[in-house]
Amino acid sequence: MKFTMFNKGLLIVVSGPSGAGKGTICSAYIERNPHAILSVSVTTRKPRVGEKEGVNYFFRDRETFLRMVENGEFLEYAEVYGNYYGTPKKFVEEKLAAGRDVILEIDIQGALQVKERFPEAVFVFIIPPSMEELKRRIVKRGTEDAETIYRRFRSAYEELNYISRYNYVIINDTVESAVAKLEAIVLAEKCRVDRNKELYLELTGRG
Repeated sequence: MKFTMFNKGLLIVVSGPSGAGKGTICSAYIERNPHAILSVSVTTRKPRVGEKEGVNYFFRDRETFLRMVENGEFLEYAEVYGNYYGTPKKFVEEKLAAGRDVILEIDIQGALQVKERFPEAVFVFIIPPSMEELKRRIVKRGTEDAETIYRRFRSAYEELNYISRYNYVIINDTVESAVAKLEAIVLAEKCRVDRNKELYLELTGRG
């Protein structure tokens, strides 16, 4: 008899302070693991230089977004820095059903909503090597003014208090090391006994 391990899609929720490197880590992970896919969020904020519709985000106006909320089209949504962000429910459910791992790179508000609805998801918190390095990364991006930079840096301290609500924490000292840790987390999660109930039943003869 050939045993089959967990082969369903895994929902991986990745959060952390602005500037911690969440996007870079998720992109690098997907490049190395083509079976995984990054969920594309809907947002009301304006596109940044180089961002593309349907690739980085689905850009919608505020009225359209709120109508989607009323129709129950989001797995989670939140207002962050004056803009709305939401994860399309249908997109995620279809990919998981097809056996694809789905990565949600979302803020803490959204992650906590997902935790209530999908407690079986894996929650990973990304932090920088130090707060000094975090500030340097935010300033280096050159996309925010001084006031916004200060607000993001201050918010980072508040966000760190939510680490205990996550399953894992990764210190992003280097992208390569951080991605390797994420890969190890995903592999370990797929080998958990409670995710392999069918295998357990086969081994114990209870099927």
